Amino acid sequence: MPGTSKAAAAIQTEPKPELPFESSVGYQLRMANRATQRYLQAKIEPHGVSPGMWYFLRALWQEDGLTQRELSRRIGTMEPTTLTALASMERAGLITRERDDTDRRKLNVLLTAKGRALESVLMPFAAEVVQQATAGFSVEDRARFLGYLAAVQRNLGTLAPDADLEG
Repeated sequence: MPGTSKAAAAIQTEPKPELPFESSVGYQLRMANRATQRYLQAKIEPHGVSPGMWYFLRALWQEDGLTQRELSRRIGTMEPTTLTALASMERAGLITRERDDTDRRKLNVLLTAKGRALESVLMPFAAEVVQQATAGFSVEDRARFLGYLAAVQRNLGTLAPDADLEG
């Protein structure tokens, strides 16, 4: 080929790997997540809760009083993102932040009565989202599906343990 190097010519003749979207685990997970998030968002936003607040509330409903760093780890967000979300939640009256009695460097995040009361209002929506997302699945299929998703996380999570990806 005139005007091209041998390396460029070799690249042009190598077959391109094919991975159509229908066969891409990453693409399918992303699209399923986006659909799930949009459905959940439509349910929770009328109650003053943004998707960014949702997972922090879920973690605090399970264990109130976590530190900001513990929340970041559980939710899988970078600390600056966590701080922004918590500031929003504090302004909305959902949480307070208090210095830890034993280690004054730590800030514990505590639900307010308003934040705690949202659990009984919003958790049925979460159950509805799961039900809708897995409509037509048998109990066994749902358990297998969740097991497969957990396996994907285990398989890939150890490859980049320090990668703190959000999105």
